[in-house]
Amino acid sequence: MTDANSAADRPETPEEKADRVAEARRKRRANQTTRNLIGSLVASLGIVLFLVVVVVRPDPAPLAIDYIAAAAEAEASLGTAVIAPVVPPTWSANRAELAGSGGVDEWTIGFITADRTFLGLLQGFTDEQSWLRDALRDPGEGESVRIAEVDWQLYDRRGVDGVGLREIALVTSTADSTIVLYGTASDADLELLATAVAAELPAAD
Repeated sequence: MTDANSAADRPETPEEKADRVAEARRKRRANQTTRNLIGSLVASLGIVLFLVVVVVRPDPAPLAIDYIAAAAEAEASLGTAVIAPVVPPTWSANRAELAGSGGVDEWTIGFITADRTFLGLLQGFTDEQSWLRDALRDPGEGESVRIAEVDWQLYDRRGVDGVGLREIALVTSTADSTIVLYGTASDADLELLATAVAAELPAAD
């Protein structure tokens, strides 16, 4: 009987060598295929992670402007009061600045409402009708309304081309300024802003 040591010590036949080489190649190919598959999965996961983190991300919250602080600075610059109404906490201001147009000082606040529509407050320190026409892009005839014990002129141009953010507006005046409320918000939100502005107006004599 031939023992195991004798079989192990004998020379390898060509057929055995060919079988051994073929088996080694098969294992190498199998390992390479596995490594390639793992590499592809890792690359795919990396792309998905990039898309989630970098591309498919929620829109950043708009930067809220402290319009009350800006109003205090505007008052110090003008030497007179500006309107800074108290609005619902679900609203935010995206603009608050003192500027000028045609030689008229203008105080402006832009509000984003709870349903993501826009309302602006424009206070021009003038009573010139030409300034108002320019501010509202030639609004035409208005309608007299009374909100929060204040008389306003209402300009409703929703559905009219070329008016931009001035789809609907309310206008009233103080002793030294003209106040324009305008935007794309609902009637209810416009009235809410008008009521808040009315609370800031000086009491009538």
